Amino acid sequence: MREFQAMTSLLHPSLANCDVVIVGGGISGLTLACGLQSSGLRIVVVEAQQQQQATERKRAYALSPMTSKIFRDLGLWSQIAPKISHFSRVLLSDADYPHRVEFCPKDLGEAAVYYCGEHGVLMAALQQRVATAANITCWYETQVIEVRYGTETAEVVLENSQGQQRLRSQLVVAADGINSQIRSSAGIETNGWAYWQSCITAFVAPERWHQNIGYERFWPSGPFAILPLPDNRCQIVWIAPQAEAQAIVALPPDQFMTELRRRYGEQMGKLTLLSQPLVFPARLMQSRRYCKPRLVLLGDAAHCCHPVGGQGLNMGIRDAAALAQVLQTAQQHKQDLGSLAVLKRYDRWRRYENWVVLAFTDILNRSFSNHWLPIVRLRRLVLRLIIYWSFPRRLLLRLMTGLWGRQPQLDHSSLTVLQNINI
Repeated sequence: MREFQAMTSLLHPSLANCDVVIVGGGISGLTLACGLQSSGLRIVVVEAQQQQQATERKRAYALSPMTSKIFRDLGLWSQIAPKISHFSRVLLSDADYPHRVEFCPKDLGEAAVYYCGEHGVLMAALQQRVATAANITCWYETQVIEVRYGTETAEVVLENSQGQQRLRSQLVVAADGINSQIRSSAGIETNGWAYWQSCITAFVAPERWHQNIGYERFWPSGPFAILPLPDNRCQIVWIAPQAEAQAIVALPPDQFMTELRRRYGEQMGKLTLLSQPLVFPARLMQSRRYCKPRLVLLGDAAHCCHPVGGQGLNMGIRDAAALAQVLQTAQQHKQDLGSLAVLKRYDRWRRYENWVVLAFTDILNRSFSNHWLPIVRLRRLVLRLIIYWSFPRRLLLRLMTGLWGRQPQLDHSSLTVLQNINI
């Protein structure tokens, strides 16, 4: 009822103003909304799907310790943590090479190396928070028809079951995914390429307990990862050449499981398939800019990386926390939220750090997804170095977990944010 009343009031011409419009009610968009909850800014989240439909994606994500810190700062971790797995170890290996790298919590000084949470768990916590926030309104089943950018405000033309509506806002945030309509209509170009590979995901139940151990094994055709989940389930992330991936998911279930066991191994006993395998192409994309006057890009609308290492969602969540910090600080200094002077602080912060992660995942995938003998020997030498020398192992792990870069500071109890955000 509160959501309906808020929507109705915003439709009144005298109240059709807000401070921030977030286009896209996925994890990154809602994380930003939660990050701005205590700012007092008037936030409208616009989502094309139904609320329930937005939570139903059959997918789990590897969550880094930095992501857990952000959710903890937002007051959401106590709700999320009991419903996700906490990795006791992550084992990284190269095909049939007998030596493997073992990452442990002590390498980071954290409670877990990584976490794994399902899409629905994260979305439920985020949706519940924004539903109870007095300054946040979510409009589901609403399409953005047009955005007109002015010198002082942006006008967003929307369409839903109530007909066409208009909102005036200081800032529009594009959080509408890799094929962002908002980014394209604003003329922001991207760099990148499609890989020769696709990613297969599915949920399975092993016969024996997975012991909360995550696995990533590199094969010449592409990486293969096992992410442990609660209730002794696992998600597999299987990278293969595009034609091979399409052929694999088209197999009958028994033949699919035969192919899966060849990659999965026998360490957990018999496997039971719990979900229909899904496949999507792997690609790399980086927007040439993350902002224009009155517009900023967030998450997959700004960038997309290879699935190796599970970096994509974590990058988007760090984007959201960084943008929330930049906007909160600008508000405290009574600055125009949609000005380039403000938005470029976010652009300089996140575009550089995301380039590093994009390059890392690309090099990692290309280095391990080949048979060329000099590269094979070099990468195995590097693996042995990481195994026996803690410094490069910890350095690599900090890069993979988001702890190497500049860390967003969000404190909802006192609204403490860093003041020195100019780079």
